[in-house]
Order: sequence, then structure tokens, then C-alpha cells
Amino acid sequence: MGPSWDDLKVFLAVARQGSLSAAGAALKLDPATAGRRVARLEEAFGAALFLKSPQGYALTGAGERLMPHAEAAEQAMSHGEDAVRGQGDRLSGVVRLGAPDGCANYLLPQVLAGIVAAHPGLEVQLVALPRVFNLNRREADMAIGVSAPEAGRLTVQKIVDYQLVLAASRRYLARVPPIRSLADLRGHPMIGYIPEMIFDKELDYLGDLGVERPALASNSVAVQYNMARQGAGLAVAHDFALPGDAEMVRVLPEAFSLTRGFYLIRHADDARVRRLSGFAELLVAGMRRQMARVREALTEGVGSVDAGSGKQKA
Repeated sequence: MGPSWDDLKVFLAVARQGSLSAAGAALKLDPATAGRRVARLEEAFGAALFLKSPQGYALTGAGERLMPHAEAAEQAMSHGEDAVRGQGDRLSGVVRLGAPDGCANYLLPQVLAGIVAAHPGLEVQLVALPRVFNLNRREADMAIGVSAPEAGRLTVQKIVDYQLVLAASRRYLARVPPIRSLADLRGHPMIGYIPEMIFDKELDYLGDLGVERPALASNSVAVQYNMARQGAGLAVAHDFALPGDAEMVRVLPEAFSLTRGFYLIRHADDARVRRLSGFAELLVAGMRRQMARVREALTEGVGSVDAGSGKQKA
């Protein structure tokens, strides 16, 4: 009897996660069951597929040779699932999306809520982490990045541009002298990334403000934003976080802004999977619509500070 798809699925999970416990958690199996599945697969092939050590599981030569064939079986199962479920225009099944935490906190909730409402059979899992996702290890079905990867069998689509802006809370600005120019920023506590934990060069921006190290720092931009919201100082924030937040306002809008972009990154082999391609299309369109609303709100002057007078606009 040849290897089963269930055993190959465990093999892929262990190869990507590097341990039985992590693979079991991803597949909702206990580690002992995952271990038995791997042992059964190794017995079927008559070869060791993993090197086991205290550091985890690493593929042997035989395991590396099996990997592309197991991934091909995974793709075939996805196509089959789509063929069976893909009746009509509605999407169903599970999609796991990875995204930077700023995008995940302030932009994607509105977008994903609309997608799931229109496709009740679809389960969307949003993994929000302040780092680059490893799609080759299937940490997610697709990911949003702040720069386009240069290697791997991936497809990359530019989604939309956004602005990084200087922002502070009303309570902070009420107790400090007016900020009329970038020179006035001297002496103000700046909030930013922990320098050693900046995960993408596009986020290394405090140097543009003449700041070597922030007074308050976090690896999470959402935490940085909330520090500023509590009146701890000034932060570089995503423009899409500001509309609807009555406490946070933009500072020196004419003097400082940085344009950045979001990119949708996918496995090249997933283009034919209807569930994933349909979701990707809805995601890109939804993010673009949401950013258009953000730009409209910011154009109306909501949440900014007049650079010349230091007075806040309503």
C-alpha cells in the first residue's frame, strides 16, 4: 500500500514547521500522532525523511527529493477541492493571509469583514506579525509585504500606495510649544521601531527626521501608534490609521511624508486555485477602495495640524 495523502500532509507540515509539536498544532493533531504518521511514511518509502535533533526536524536528502512531489499532491488536492466546492460565484474553504501588523490592525479589518460577509462559506485567518512571512514554509497561503521579494517561485502584485506621516495625540500637542517646522522636532520624544528589529529596509525611516534612536521603541507599529496615542511623543504612522481617530492628528503634513506600497505575494503554483485567486482579487479591490476612502478623508483635512500656526484642524 502506497503513502496516503494524510501522511503526506503531515510530512509537509513537519518540513515547513520544523517540529512535530508545531506541525501538530497547524493540523490539529497531537505530536504523537504526527510522529506516527511520519514514521509510517518513512516505512512506506523505506527511507528516513527527517534528521531528528534537539533543535527540531530537518529534511534528509530523501525528504528533499520527496518535497516537490508532496507539494504537487497538495496542489492537486486544492484544485480538486475547488472543483467540488466551486459552484456559483461564492468562495468557500480556508484562506490564511499574512500581513504586517500595521496593515492588519488598521486597514484589513474593514476589507476582510466585507469579503466574509459576501462569502459566508469562506474562513479567513489573518496572521499579523511584524516580520516577513516565509511562504515557502506555507506560513500563509499569501502575504502582504511592504516590498517585493526578489527570489523564489512567487508572484507579486502591487496593491496600493500609502503614506507614512508624522502624528501625535491632541493631549501631547496641547502641552508643548507649537511645532511649525522640522527643526522644532528637536527635544521631542520620538517613537519608532527597535533599530535591530526593523524587518524591511522600507521601514527604516527615522533617519529622514534626523533621529538615530527613538526614545520609545517597539517591534510593532501598532504598539508605537498606541504609545503616541497615550501622549508619549511623536510617531511615524500609517495615514490609513488616522481617519476616525479623534485623538490622533497629523503633524507637519506639508513638511514630512513618505510614500510606501503594499504588495500581494503568492505562490506561483496557486494561480489556478479558484479559492485563492478569487480571494486575492477581492482583497486587492477592497484594499484599493479602502485607501481611496482614506485619501478622501485626509484631503478634507481631518486629523492634521497646521504647520504654520501649530493649531489643530478639526
